[in-house]
Amino acid sequence: MCGIAGFYNAGGQTDSRKEILRHMLTRIKHRGPDESGVYLNEQVGLGSVRLSIIDLSTGTMPLCNEDHSFWIVFNGEIFNYIELKEELEALGHRFETSSDTEVIVHLYEEFGPDFLHKLNGQFAIAIWDKNRSELFLARDRVGIRPLFYTTQGDTFIFASEIKALLEYPDLELKLSPKAIAQYFTFWTALTPTTAFEGVYELPPGSYMVVNEQGKTVRRFWELPTHKEDSCVYHNVEDAAIAFEKIFRDAVRLRLRADVPVAAYLSGGIDSSVTTSFIKSISPDNLRTFSIGFEEKDYDESSYQNLASEYFQTDHSAVTCSSRDIAQEFEVVVWHAEAPLLRTAPAPMSLLAKSVRDQNIKVVITGEGADELLGGYNIFKETKIRRFWAKDPNSKFRSLLLKKLYPYLPQMKNANNNVLKMFFGYRLGETEHPFYSHLLRWNNTGRIRNYLSQSFKEVCEGYDPMDDIQSHYQSKLEGLDSLAKAQRLEVDIFMSGYLLSSQGDRMAMAHSVEGRYPFLDYRVIEFCMSLDPDLKLNGLNEKYLLKKMMKNRIPDPILNRPKQAYRAPIKSVLAAEDGPEYFKEMLSGPVLEDFGIFHPNYVDQLLKKMRTKSVVSEIDNMALTAVLSTQILHDKFVKKNIPQLKTENLITLNKFIVEDAIVKS
Repeated sequence: MCGIAGFYNAGGQTDSRKEILRHMLTRIKHRGPDESGVYLNEQVGLGSVRLSIIDLSTGTMPLCNEDHSFWIVFNGEIFNYIELKEELEALGHRFETSSDTEVIVHLYEEFGPDFLHKLNGQFAIAIWDKNRSELFLARDRVGIRPLFYTTQGDTFIFASEIKALLEYPDLELKLSPKAIAQYFTFWTALTPTTAFEGVYELPPGSYMVVNEQGKTVRRFWELPTHKEDSCVYHNVEDAAIAFEKIFRDAVRLRLRADVPVAAYLSGGIDSSVTTSFIKSISPDNLRTFSIGFEEKDYDESSYQNLASEYFQTDHSAVTCSSRDIAQEFEVVVWHAEAPLLRTAPAPMSLLAKSVRDQNIKVVITGEGADELLGGYNIFKETKIRRFWAKDPNSKFRSLLLKKLYPYLPQMKNANNNVLKMFFGYRLGETEHPFYSHLLRWNNTGRIRNYLSQSFKEVCEGYDPMDDIQSHYQSKLEGLDSLAKAQRLEVDIFMSGYLLSSQGDRMAMAHSVEGRYPFLDYRVIEFCMSLDPDLKLNGLNEKYLLKKMMKNRIPDPILNRPKQAYRAPIKSVLAAEDGPEYFKEMLSGPVLEDFGIFHPNYVDQLLKKMRTKSVVSEIDNMALTAVLSTQILHDKFVKKNIPQLKTENLITLNKFIVEDAIVKS
């Protein structure tokens, strides 16, 4: 795992461009603290910081093919690189290293952009093609690894993280009001938009070519969907046999490393499944890690301990307090590089830190199972709302919704009228293509009420729903209700929010690589071919997975109600004795200066949070959104960050000017 950065068509002397890349790479050295390297010629600069996991001794980047006509920097892992290398050697290619990076450059030489279909992995790739004088960039199918770009004049600049762009001379960032409106609707911006004007991400499953003619972006993969009558698997026994084979191989490939591989063990079904498969493939001692909370409403330690004892793992647990989360939140926003609506990324950051403190670089986790196998409550909520919509005056149908959210205080004693108020938004519009998410997006959209008048005026007449309508409506036609909801959840929430704010960014902030067997593209394509009843059977989520894992994980975990991963907010962000930095960011003068939020509205929200014993989820989200956006503006727009000093810049282990290699 690594961080990459570079530019195309940048002027200046070799030494000045080398120093620009050193600064950019130093900003993201947490992604690769082990080694670094730079390639420069008159047209392009490529840089890499490396977290060495495969081929520790000879895999230093940038790397090239035999005749030095293709140069590569790469962030990620190609899990099937051994098989691909054998295929290339049979075609006559010769290798200088044992790394997966060198396999990629030979694949590109042999197959061009079509090589991306061969990769089983998580990646952000940059290749300089000297023959065509063009830069090739690519990103994995679901966006596990990030890749951002911008332009300054005629210069194209890219990096694994936006903070690296801050080190390009004279580049200034500005929050985008339209992007903020998207964040305060969908929890994320719609790809390729980011929180900053003029800064974009390469969309998941896409590649880009940059040359004298400009930039061209093309998709090489999209989430496959099946109409109900074309689903491949309808029988749970047949599906379980097929899934077992694919998933076992996905786990096996993700155990490939020249360093120890550990696992997260959350106490839920997904991490228990991955741990079960790891232990069956590699029975040796397995290190597992978990996070717990002092606030018992959020704590799952009992299930984590049960799983650890069952699988006989060498387990380490971290328990965090509200104060711990508060102290971590500022740096979490710095690494997330986006507004946040939950404090949940902070415990994930603390968990990754505990992993790295034990000298572990790689963890296997269960992300993706909920999205692909119908695990989220939003899928069940949609089913119940559809059932309720058939008899909207029923006094009983709406009560089913109480079972989904027992952890929400306002749900405990909710009557039919309260449930109608909370869940009845556009209840009867069951044919709407976004029916599953309309309620969530409407509730999240209330955060926009806190925006300042000037920010609202910039967005006058702009509705984030218009963008999503034009992009997705035709893609959802003819799909069953679960497939529609899954497509939105995978494309928008998982790729845009979960894999970023709680995945790559929090792990890589501490130089830890996450690996996700459920996001093997073969597993994704298999799950999307299942009959919907094999995923959500009645209101029984992850039906296939539960059937398959009977007697293979502890029954209390297998049969426990779905528990969303959550972290405290009110006690973290609204505490009177919280960090002074929070108070500063939420003070009237700073709110006025930044101009994003209305100071009076924020003050009223803070008073409500501090005086009421129970506050709504929307209020919790709003405070998190306001504070995180203020921090984001402070760090990236105001640039209130430590400046890089010469003595703190990375030392390049490899420096290439054209074809001359200079080792330090």
